[in-house]
Amino acid sequence: MTVLREHTTESWTQPGPWNLSDLLPQATEAAVQERLAALEADVQAFESLRDELSPEMEPARLVEILRLYERIVEQLHILAGYAHLWFSADTQSSQALAMRNRMQQWSTQVRNRTLFFELWWKGLSDEQAARLLPTGPEWADYRHYLEELRRFTPFTLDETAERIINVKNANGIQGVLTLYTMLTNRLEFPLVVEGQERRLTRSELMAYAYSADPDLRAAAYRSLLQVFGQEAQVLGQIYVNRVRDWHAEHVELRGFPSPIAVRNLHNDIPDRAVDVLLEVSRQHAPLFQRYFQLKAQWLGMDRLRRYDLYAPLTRSERTIDYREAVRMVLETFDRFDPRFGALARQVFEERHVDSEVRKGKRGGAFCASLSPRITPYVLLNYTGKIRDVATLAHELGHAIHALMAADHSILTHHPSLPLAETASVFAEMVMTHRLLEEEQDPLARRDLLASALDDIYATVMRQAYFVLFERAAHQAIQADASPEALNALYLENLQEQFGDSVELSQEFQYEWVAIPHIFHTPFYCYAYSFGQLLVLSLYRRYQQEGDAFKPGYFKLLAYGGSARPQDILAEAGVDMEDPAFWAGGYQVIQEMIDTLAAL
Repeated sequence: MTVLREHTTESWTQPGPWNLSDLLPQATEAAVQERLAALEADVQAFESLRDELSPEMEPARLVEILRLYERIVEQLHILAGYAHLWFSADTQSSQALAMRNRMQQWSTQVRNRTLFFELWWKGLSDEQAARLLPTGPEWADYRHYLEELRRFTPFTLDETAERIINVKNANGIQGVLTLYTMLTNRLEFPLVVEGQERRLTRSELMAYAYSADPDLRAAAYRSLLQVFGQEAQVLGQIYVNRVRDWHAEHVELRGFPSPIAVRNLHNDIPDRAVDVLLEVSRQHAPLFQRYFQLKAQWLGMDRLRRYDLYAPLTRSERTIDYREAVRMVLETFDRFDPRFGALARQVFEERHVDSEVRKGKRGGAFCASLSPRITPYVLLNYTGKIRDVATLAHELGHAIHALMAADHSILTHHPSLPLAETASVFAEMVMTHRLLEEEQDPLARRDLLASALDDIYATVMRQAYFVLFERAAHQAIQADASPEALNALYLENLQEQFGDSVELSQEFQYEWVAIPHIFHTPFYCYAYSFGQLLVLSLYRRYQQEGDAFKPGYFKLLAYGGSARPQDILAEAGVDMEDPAFWAGGYQVIQEMIDTLAAL
């Protein structure tokens, strides 16, 4: 087993790989075996408690059992997280893949061996459960965790069936999804840049989607879609199997009313709220269509091509050095609140950022919070574009959110997915508004505001339409739709989204197979729309209230996953089932477009 090289203390503001020693100080087989032995001992101790479980047991004894369970979960998160981060840093490493597979098997085994506790708890009557729920503020996390488990009672099967499903997932669909990751991250994309043909990673390639050169933008998209188009038959078949597996387990066996209801329950968001969010988004598609028509005028075009969606309004190839980007983000966070800056700086100082572009490295960006006791890890593919600075702020926002909720149990540490974007999108907006405030050139301000609107489109409308596609695709696959039929369905989705404002070429029918979220985490993407529209509302309040806004906002972040999203947002005066709330977010977007049009 190898370990990724460490940064020196002086180099934490330079692009490079992360240091995983906080998860596994010695990356040796002996060290892994020692950790697994400790985990096995705890699992055996937990299994020995099975006969103690009874409706008549004392609440204090239930707390002791939960403490042991909590320790098992945390040990497993750290080991599995190490494997996940190692594999993300190098998806072509056979050692990393072997470790990841090994930890998936361990996760399944531990899940199956401890499953009896969850099933026992869900099987109690409401009266029995109420008697056993621990009271007192010191046990609030355990209480919330236990209450959340009982929400899944109607969709829980017997222990034998649950064990079979866990094994099936680990050896079946999760293996197929690992293949998707390996297949897509090994792809290289040819592109002619300044007369030289280069073979790029996806992250390197898509930096050119923001180029001021329209031919280069088009060439980048054509390369992306040609390469994915060549793989579309295989990737489409992976998706068909993913959807069939999802439906068979969750709808046919567990009895969920719809495929998306599974995600809604895990997010603890009412089906009605998600339906309202998606419908209001659909109704506001003309808002962005108007923006794209205005953008075409500013670019001197009759109509935008899909290649031009993120085109800058000025011909600037400005790049920002990684060290400068880190300085800008930390300084911006310090200005907003010193605590924000200090928590973000902690991520860098502990060398928990992997920022460089490497072949075989997972594309995109993410933040992984593995334990309340360990500083989160951030993955970037930093290419020097101004959008990369926004991405850096976004992912550090996730890390800040996790660190502010670090007083909670690992059982309640992570916020619900829709609320998980609250700090990240807010941090991104703080960064963008700082740049707007400091820029004096009207043309540069226009470009920055347009760039912010491009990002809002990508986070709100684009993500909502991904989920609308997923809903239609899941239904179509149950009616035996082929991958080719899904291509056509996706093209229809784009045509509705853009109307007459954007010219679409047929090659965009393959774009959907390049979207990892719909494979790995079905219906995840509405969390982005939810989070962005929520943050637009929160940010407006911040601009109106100033420092008086911060205590309530910090309290919202500090909840983590220790309270229901409805309750957290109700405290902030938000009714997620009210169409007017979501329409209010779009009103902010409309005002931004109006401001831009007037510049």
